[in-house]
This record gives sequence, structure tokens and C-alpha cells, in this order.
Amino acid sequence: MNSYITLKNVRFFAYHGVGEQETLVGNEFILDLRLKVSIEHAMLTDDVTDTVSYADVYEAVKAEMAIPSKLLEHVSGRIVRRLFHDFPQIEEINLVLAKRNPPMNADIESAGVELHLVRS
Repeated sequence: MNSYITLKNVRFFAYHGVGEQETLVGNEFILDLRLKVSIEHAMLTDDVTDTVSYADVYEAVKAEMAIPSKLLEHVSGRIVRRLFHDFPQIEEINLVLAKRNPPMNADIESAGVELHLVRS
């Protein structure tokens, strides 16, 4: 059985960006996570200690999003390293991180990065 824990459309206000203005005024970011985790035991026990708490995952991501970076690639890398470190039960991570209304003179809702990593 494959099982996943997901966090969808998580919104953060943060100060990531290459441009000086982005680091001063900030922007809205949207994150989607899909974490491959075995939940079979939790299905039987109904105990959060037998799974990965999505609330704890959120707090880890929130802490990383609070650290300004120039590139979304850098922020994303920090997030996945932290999740693999803090939650040994996570086997794979799919992450999408997007910046709303990026300053690029385009009619665009968002621009971002997508990662898929498997624990080595």
C-alpha cells in the first residue's frame, strides 16, 4: 500500500527574492506537499505518534519559510532537508513552492519550483 500525508495551498507571507524590493516588501507564497509515509499502523491504533503529524510538518516548513532566501530553489532545498531530518518516517517528498504575482512584467498568477525527492 502506498500512503501519503498532504498539505495543500499552504499560504505564507515571506521575503524571498532576488530583487531588493522583494526582500523589503515581501510577497505571498503557496506551498503544496505530498509526503510518502506508511500510515498502516496509525490506521489501526488511531494514535498520532504512529504517523507523521501534519501540524508538526507545518511548523517545520513555517520555520524555514521565515528565513529569507534569494531563490525558491534554496528555500525548497532547506525545507526538504529539514523534513527528511526531522521525520525519519518520510520516504519521499513532492514539494511545489510558488511565488504569487512575481515581479516580472507578466500577466501570471505565480511562478515557482517543483521537487520530487526519495530518501537515500
